[in-house]
Amino acid sequence: MKTVAMLCCLTMCAAPLGSSERMTIKVSPPITVAPGFVRIEARVERDANNRALRIIAESDDFYRSSDIPLDGENGPNIAAVDLRQLPAGVYEVTGILVGTNGQRTATTHWLRVAPAPGAR
Repeated sequence: MKTVAMLCCLTMCAAPLGSSERMTIKVSPPITVAPGFVRIEARVERDANNRALRIIAESDDFYRSSDIPLDGENGPNIAAVDLRQLPAGVYEVTGILVGTNGQRTATTHWLRVAPAPGAR
């Protein structure tokens, strides 16, 4: 139980890892109940070198990634990915901004999907 309480505190209080001004991501809500629904919103600074945005959600039992093409400085500065039916677990959610010469920046958040009441 202490581990769950500590994880909840870290999830709610921790700053994103490796964040930059080129890109930020927001995971909403940061804690949900299985089967979970989560929206990941990325804000990207428009830049001629931007080519793609990759969003990855990964836990011990789950992996999903989405690639969103960006059209340099003409691309959208906000992109959203909806994740549905997430099983219980702790997820590492990473946003990767890809440019003409490879990865430009990455940022990571944590997400917790709690088991449904009465679930085993």
